[in-house]
Amino acid sequence: MDSEELLKKWLNNALSDEEKRMFDNLDDAQLNKYIIDNAQLFKASNFSEINNFEVFKIKHNQHKIPVKKLNWIYPLLKIASIIVISLGVYFTFFFNQKMQFETLASNKVEIELPDHSLVMLNALSRLEYTKRNWKDNRQINLNGEAFFKVAKGKTFDVITEHGVVTVVGTQFNIKERENYFEVKCFEGIVKVTSDTIIRFLKAGDTYKILNGLFSEGKTLSKTPHWTENRSVFEAIPIKEVFAELERQYNVEISYNSHSNRLFTGGFVHDNLENALNTITQPMNLTYEMSSSNLVVIHEKEN
Repeated sequence: MDSEELLKKWLNNALSDEEKRMFDNLDDAQLNKYIIDNAQLFKASNFSEINNFEVFKIKHNQHKIPVKKLNWIYPLLKIASIIVISLGVYFTFFFNQKMQFETLASNKVEIELPDHSLVMLNALSRLEYTKRNWKDNRQINLNGEAFFKVAKGKTFDVITEHGVVTVVGTQFNIKERENYFEVKCFEGIVKVTSDTIIRFLKAGDTYKILNGLFSEGKTLSKTPHWTENRSVFEAIPIKEVFAELERQYNVEISYNSHSNRLFTGGFVHDNLENALNTITQPMNLTYEMSSSNLVVIHEKEN
C-alpha cells in the first residue's frame, strides 16, 4: 500500500494494526501527527467546511520544509575555467617560449637546436628562436656572429639586420656587425639575400657587404677561424679589427686615428699582449695599457 493511501486511511481512523505499523514507519508520520494534534487547539470559525483528503494533501505539502538543491554545475565550471587558463599559460610558456642566448665579451657558447643542428655563438652575440613547431619553421634571429652546422630538414632561415641566409643542410658562418655583413659557406649551398643582392654560395664562397659595398671571395678554411680561438681578417678596416679585439678580450681600445687603413692578418684569443703585437707592428703602431682593461693605441713617430 502506498503512503498516500495509508495517510487517507489514518485520517479516517481506518488503519488495521499492520497498516498502523506501516504508517508509523513513514518518514513524515510524526509531522502528520503534529499537524493534526495542533489543529485541535484552534476554535472553528462561524462557518467551516471539512477538508477532504486532496485539500489536506495540498496544505501538508505547503508545510514541508523546502530542500535547497545544490547547484553543482557552477563549481565545476569554475574548476574547468581554472584548468583551461592554466593549460593556456602552460602551452604558451613551454611551446611558444622564445629561446634566447647571449654571450659576453671573451665568451663563446655552443647551442644544440631542437633538430640537433649546432650553433657556435661568438663573443658579444645574441641568438633567438621559438621552440614551437621548430621542425616546420626553422627560423633564427641573429645579432653578432655564429657558425652553423644545420641538420638536414626543411628550410632553415637565419635573419639578421643586414640580410637573410637560407639553407637546407649545410655549414656556414654569419658575421653581422655595424656596417659589416659577411657569410662564408663551408659545406652545401647557402642562399644569401640582402636588399636586392641575392647569391647562392657553395662551399668555399664568401659574401661580404662592408660599409655598403658588396664583394665576393673565396676561403680555403674548413671552419671559421674564431672557433679555433683565432681571428683572421682580409683587407678589413683597422677599427673593425680593434672592435673584434675588444669582444674577444673584454678590453676597451682607445685609437684616435681617423685612418681608413685596411688590415690583413690575425690575432690569437688567449694572449692579449701577443694579439696586440700582431696587429700594431705590421701597421706601424704602438700601444700602452693604462689600466686593467684600457689599451691606448698610438701612431709611431717617424
